[in-house]
Amino acid sequence: MAVTSTLVIRAEQAMDAAADLDRSVDLLRAVADGAIGEDRVVRLYAPLPTVALSRRESRMPGFDVAAQAAIERGFTPVVRPTGGRAVAYDSSCIVFDIVQREREMTDQRTFFIRVGESLVSAMRRLGADARLGDVPGEYCPGEFSVNARGAVKLIGTSQRAVRGARLLSGMVPLNEVAHLADVLAVVNAALGLDWDAATFGTLRDEAPPVDRSVVEDAIVGALIEV
Repeated sequence: MAVTSTLVIRAEQAMDAAADLDRSVDLLRAVADGAIGEDRVVRLYAPLPTVALSRRESRMPGFDVAAQAAIERGFTPVVRPTGGRAVAYDSSCIVFDIVQREREMTDQRTFFIRVGESLVSAMRRLGADARLGDVPGEYCPGEFSVNARGAVKLIGTSQRAVRGARLLSGMVPLNEVAHLADVLAVVNAALGLDWDAATFGTLRDEAPPVDRSVVEDAIVGALIEV
């Protein structure tokens, strides 16, 4: 069934790290049970300093050490409702959700590809050499990452589905990422996970400079087209 209506939520004030992620799940359930009438919700926000870890990582022996390392660097560790691996972000990034009603559930891979290809087109329109696919050594590795030049990760995405709706969340860094790579390095080290900090990309280095609002418009446009 074609999606016919979209609710766009943007410039939403960040609450706290856990509440921001809980909001994603609330929207997922509201779309699934019909409390939100639109077929799709697109949400964008500027997050507080956060290290979002998966439930799998929360059960790993080094989780407590990783969480404390994040706190010491000013980042709040939280367990996110979607899959993947640890991601670090703050207000210099755009975090986005797309929640879509599905009366007949599609498979996860199909939705990853549809969203990923749309985001690639959006990043190309902004001037980045964007491609769909993972980069060896990237953080939160996944075959549906959006990369630049086949060298750095620009956008990571993760999913969660309930009966009747699907949530995909993602993050794109806009500016300097050295501080994000630093906290992610100590978190991954505590968890015993290898990665290459040089693969942490940012739109600042991959496209001509534009205002944040222009990037937000591009992401909203991409997600509405899914």
